[in-house]
Amino acid sequence: MKYCMFIMAFFSYTQLLFPQEKEYTSVDYPEGYTADIDVLYTQEGNWKGYMDIFTNPNATNPTPVVINIHGGGWKSGQKESQTGLETFFSRGYAVANVAYRLIDVAPAPAAIEDVRCALLYIYRNAKTLNIDTNKIVIMGGSAGGHLALMAGLLAGNNSFDSNCPNSEHIKVAAIIDKYGVTDLTPLAYKNSPRDWLGLNNTDAEFVKKVSPINYVSQNSPPIFIAHGDADPIVPYQQSIILYKRLKAFKVKTRLLTIKKGKHGNFTKKQNILLSKNIWKFLNNLGL
Repeated sequence: MKYCMFIMAFFSYTQLLFPQEKEYTSVDYPEGYTADIDVLYTQEGNWKGYMDIFTNPNATNPTPVVINIHGGGWKSGQKESQTGLETFFSRGYAVANVAYRLIDVAPAPAAIEDVRCALLYIYRNAKTLNIDTNKIVIMGGSAGGHLALMAGLLAGNNSFDSNCPNSEHIKVAAIIDKYGVTDLTPLAYKNSPRDWLGLNNTDAEFVKKVSPINYVSQNSPPIFIAHGDADPIVPYQQSIILYKRLKAFKVKTRLLTIKKGKHGNFTKKQNILLSKNIWKFLNNLGL
């Protein structure tokens, strides 16, 4: 009995030391597409930023692209978790799934810096990737929604581009924000936002600087917003204030309220509604 207990304890201990990585289903991309996995887009110290890029090198014309940012409260999640992209492939899009620094590597604003570098990488390598720089869509859910908003709304503002210096004025064609944080000020002392902000969570100016709401202007790109009105993690009000700010600046926008929707994990019916409305929005933009 003691031997069995020792063996069980040993395996529990080794699992803590060497945790098994969660396995994800590979991205199902169409014939004719090329998959470039773990493309190095930036490096900071010993940390290497990778993205997976799925492109159509044989397309007659440069293709649109969606840069997809995973969620996870800035503390978890992997680029490999981002699947279900068939609707983008079916419409001729290239897809880039991006990894970024999580809290255990570096607190705010590291994740913003990384996503900006990813956007710049796509922009600078567009010709090689056969991508149309006038048709860049950036999308994310939850923390990924926050990062997509920051990367897109910053446009030519290079405040977070110290790791990838540039003088280019980049403007994305559209942002798809799914239940992302838009204003960290009222959330700075709560759970994941507090952890991500780190010691800066008491610095009001810093908190404003990493909040997308403060970068909205009349020149902002069109933004599609989706949020469940019963979201227990990111308050639905976060999307309402963004929508109102965008409308005040006459920016093209659409707020889809998922009735009784939680924090993602929508029902099949809700996901169909979401996809339908995203494509209606993008189609109206010529994307």
